[in-house]
Amino acid sequence: MLDQNLKELDIRNHAAQEGKAVAVDGFVSGIKHAVDAACKSLLDRQHAEGYWCYELEADCTIPSEYILMMHFMDDLDHKLQQKLAVYVRSRQDEHHNGWPLYDGGDFDISGSVKAYYALKLAGDSPAAEHMVRAREAILAHGGAARSNVLTRLSLAMFQQLPWRGVPFIPAEIMLLPKWWWFPFHVSKVSYWSRTVMVPLMILYSLKARARNPYGIGIQELFTVPPDQEKNYFNIRSRLNLLFLYVERTARLFEPMVPNWLRNLSIKKAEQWFLERLNGEDGLGAIFPAMVNAHEALAWLGYKEDHPYRITTRKALQKLLVVGKD
Repeated sequence: MLDQNLKELDIRNHAAQEGKAVAVDGFVSGIKHAVDAACKSLLDRQHAEGYWCYELEADCTIPSEYILMMHFMDDLDHKLQQKLAVYVRSRQDEHHNGWPLYDGGDFDISGSVKAYYALKLAGDSPAAEHMVRAREAILAHGGAARSNVLTRLSLAMFQQLPWRGVPFIPAEIMLLPKWWWFPFHVSKVSYWSRTVMVPLMILYSLKARARNPYGIGIQELFTVPPDQEKNYFNIRSRLNLLFLYVERTARLFEPMVPNWLRNLSIKKAEQWFLERLNGEDGLGAIFPAMVNAHEALAWLGYKEDHPYRITTRKALQKLLVVGKD
C-alpha cells in the first residue's frame, strides 16, 4: 500500500517548484482507491486453490490461420468457422481498419491479409462494409505482396501468388553438414524456427496445394497482378541483397535435383518432425509448427485415420477456447 504522508510531501514539493496548485488529498486518495480496486479485482479472480489462471489469447493471425487450415485440408467445421469469424470481425481496428498484432496496435499487413482471407473463406462478402474497409487499408499499405514470408507461403499454397514470391526452402537443407564452420544448419536456428521450418520445407518441396473446396481467392488484395509482381523481396541492406542473389541462384538448380535426393531429403525432414510431434501437445507446442506438421502429413500420404493425423488434429483442437457466441 502507499505511504500517504510521504507521497503528500513529494507532491507538495513538486507543486511548489512548478508553481502549481495541487489538490494533494484528492490526488493521493484517487491513487489509493485505484490500487485498492486493482488488488480487490485480482483477489476476486484467485482460484480457491490459491493460483491465478487466464486464457492465453492470441492475435487474429491464429484464428485466421485455423480457418485457412480447414480450407487447406477440406476439413470444415462450419459451426467452429463461424465462431472464429465472429472473433476475427470483432478485432478489426476501427481507426486503421486492419488487424494489429495486439489490442490498440498499429496496422499489420500480414495479419490483415490473413484475417481478410479467412473471413472471405468463411463466407463474408467482399462487398460487406467491414471487408471494403479492410481491403482499402491493405491496398493502401502495398497489398498482399508486402506481407511476410509465412503469409506469402500460405498464399502460394492457395495458388494466390507464384512460388517465386516466397523464399527457396527445399528439403535438401536437411542434408547440409553440421560442421561448425558451415554457414547454415537447422540446428543453428532456434527451436521455434526449426519446428516451423522443417515441415514447411516438405510443403515447399512438394509444392503443396490447398484443397480450397470453394475455390476462393483474394486477387483483389494485390496492387499488381501476382504473376507480374517483381518486388516480393524488399532490399534492406547490402548483406540482404547478397543473400537474395545466393537464394535466386540456388533456385535455378532445383529442376536439376535428382528424384532420389529429393526423396531422401523429404524423408529426413519427415523423420525429424515425427520424432518431435509431442503427442496431443503438438510439435513444439507452437501453432504454426503444428499446422505445418498436420498439413505435411496429408501431403506425405498419411490417411485421415492414421494415428499421426489423429494426434495432430487433436493437438490443434486442444488450443481452441470456444465461447457461446
